[in-house]
Amino acid sequence: MRNALAIALAIATVSAGSAQQKPTHADVDKLVQGTGEMPIGWKARLDKPDAKLNTVKVTAEKDALEFETGPAGIYYKPDMKAVKDYEVSGSFSQLEPAALPEEFGIFIAGADLDKDSQRYTCFLVRQDARFSIQKRIGAVTKTAVPWRPVPAMKEPKGVKSTNTLMIRALGDTVHFFVGDKEVAKLTRAQVGGDGIAGLRINHNLHVQVSKFQVKRLP
Repeated sequence: MRNALAIALAIATVSAGSAQQKPTHADVDKLVQGTGEMPIGWKARLDKPDAKLNTVKVTAEKDALEFETGPAGIYYKPDMKAVKDYEVSGSFSQLEPAALPEEFGIFIAGADLDKDSQRYTCFLVRQDARFSIQKRIGAVTKTAVPWRPVPAMKEPKGVKSTNTLMIRALGDTVHFFVGDKEVAKLTRAQVGGDGIAGLRINHNLHVQVSKFQVKRLP
């Protein structure tokens, strides 16, 4: 009897482990039909090495970019660099609520973005009104600031809502803002040196980014 009970428990444990490892439907990349091309001057790097550009759709209109993503990735212009004292900002509108809270935002300190040795630091928000700061080096992502609530952040509730993100580097300190509220600050050493600035959009999102700019401060 004891042997039978032990076997049953072992089978249940294996089954539970398998169920935890299996991705939910919401975790699977959506099927998005893109053109395989980026707006003029823009490049993309998708997280999955085998992902194709035609699995994301990026369109440009005036001062805005609209993203419909299957896989997650970063988007940037190689000559758009944030150096010395600077501000990087953009207004983000999540056009449709996602099945899960998926992140999007700005990255700075980008280097080797087309190589295995890529590095960048990203300032991210998501639809549950939380933000995080994460640092990517190669294939490894480390958390500089864990997910924290931003009470003033507007949550999408079936309608378009907009939040402006800004990173301001002054001297040895880098400040992070959602709207006019400073939500975090890190040292320049924690963030990384001068580098390319761009956008990070996670998977299964429909997001518009307007007025994205990099400004050198006097």
